[in-house]
Amino acid sequence: MLICFHDYAKLATVLRLTGLPPISRYPIATVTRDGENISIHFGGLSEEQTMNVPLKYVGGDEEEAELRLLARLQEIGYQAQRGS
Repeated sequence: MLICFHDYAKLATVLRLTGLPPISRYPIATVTRDGENISIHFGGLSEEQTMNVPLKYVGGDEEEAELRLLARLQEIGYQAQRGS
């Protein structure tokens, strides 16, 4: 699950990721965005999984949220890529 909230005291947006599949079994994360959702498609050694997060929950600029999500997934060890 992707949770986005704003820390107005620091003028920053924070992403909190919970419930992600294990990196050891799903090392590849592809992030796509459409008009209503950000989707994260996890693939690798096991059956593939997809998580959809409504854009209304990420707040702010949608492209910025997508790019922050990609960066955060890379930070925690996924091979993150932007889908088409």
